Amino acid sequence: MNLLKNIPIVNLQALLGLGCFGLSLFFARVIRRISEGVLPGGDTMIMYLRILIGFLFAAAITLGLASFAGREILGGGF
Repeated sequence: MNLLKNIPIVNLQALLGLGCFGLSLFFARVIRRISEGVLPGGDTMIMYLRILIGFLFAAAITLGLASFAGREILGGGF
């Protein structure tokens, strides 16, 4: 855990933003597979996952832009 204390918080924000973006891509693929019938699920599950993708994508954009601007928005929580 000492390794995380040596990394600047802005870089951790950027890494977290990339993680949120990767998760949104993963869930988009899950939605596609549910729509094709490969995975079980229905319209309610697809709607839930689309809302989740929206929040993840918004978090990725916010964290990414804050990192590029050099602003710390996580509040030093790490």
